[in-house]
Amino acid sequence: MTDTISYTPEEVANILKISRFTVYEMIKRGDLTAYRIGRKVRVEAPDLDVYIKKSKSLSPAAQTQAARPLDPAVQAQPEGLIICGQDVILDILTRHLERMMPHVRFLRNYAGSIDGLMALYRGTANAATTHLWDSDSDTYNVPYVRRLLPGHRTLLINLAYRMEGFYVLKGNPKGVGSWQDLTRHGIRFINRERGSGARVLLDEQLRSHGIDQRDIVGYSQEETSHLAVASSVARGDADVGLGIEKAALQVKEIDFIPLQKERYDLVIRREDADKPHFQALLAVLRSPAFRNEVAGMGGYDLSHTGEIMAET
Repeated sequence: MTDTISYTPEEVANILKISRFTVYEMIKRGDLTAYRIGRKVRVEAPDLDVYIKKSKSLSPAAQTQAARPLDPAVQAQPEGLIICGQDVILDILTRHLERMMPHVRFLRNYAGSIDGLMALYRGTANAATTHLWDSDSDTYNVPYVRRLLPGHRTLLINLAYRMEGFYVLKGNPKGVGSWQDLTRHGIRFINRERGSGARVLLDEQLRSHGIDQRDIVGYSQEETSHLAVASSVARGDADVGLGIEKAALQVKEIDFIPLQKERYDLVIRREDADKPHFQALLAVLRSPAFRNEVAGMGGYDLSHTGEIMAET
C-alpha cells in the first residue's frame, strides 16, 4: 500500500483556483493524470505537481490558455451531459447512461435545487434536479423554474416522489412531530444549506406558520446533504433535522417522522429534448431496469417516473 496523497477533482479545482469542470476537461485531454475507483475520480499529489511544473514551463500565453476556466457558454458541451443534483438516483441514472452511450461523458454537479437551476440557466449544466415547494400555490418546482429560467422553455420530468420529514433519535425521545416543535426549549436543530430543496421547504413552512427562525436553536448550523443531517442527529450533535426518508434508512439509530410528500423532477431545456443524449436519458428513466434498481433501495415512489409533469 502507498501513503501517496490523492485529491478529488473538486479539491484540485480549489488548489488551482479554477472550475472543477476545467479539471475534468484537463483529465479528458490527458493534461492531468487521474485514475478511477468505482465511480470516483482521483488525482495523486505527484501527478498534480507534474502538471503544475509543466504549466510553469509554458510560455505566458500558453500558461494562460492551460489554466483559464472554461467559458460558461461551452462548459456544457454537446459531447457530454452535466447533471446537477445530489440524490443517489442520479448515480444509478448516470451508470445506466454510460452503459447505453459509452462514448459520452456523463458528469455530476452536486448542487442543490436553486444552484442547479441557475447552472441550467447559465449554460453550465444540461439538466438540473429540483424539489422546491411554493407555499403560495402549494405546488412543486414550476413556480421556481419560471422565475429562475425566464424566457426559457423547459420540460419537467419526474424522477420520483419522496417523503420529507424529521430525523430524530430512535424512539423520538424529545417528542418532535410538528414545525412548531422546532422552537421548543431544549430542541436543537440542524439545517441544510441555502438553496437546497429541504431548506426552501423549511423556510416556506416557517413563513406559513408564522414561526420566527430566530426562535429555532441551531437554525444557522448547516450541513450539505440529507445523509450528513441524519448523521448529525445520530451522533447527538442535534435533536432534529429535516430531510428525505431514504437517508433515514441508511443511518442507524434514526427514526423518521414523515411530514410532506415532495415531487423530485429533472429539468431540461425544451430544445434539447429531441437530441440523442436526452432521448437516452428519457429511455433510461422509463426502463424497467432503472425502475427496478431504484425500487430495490426503498424510500421512493416511482409511479410517475419518466413522465413529463409540466412544460414552461
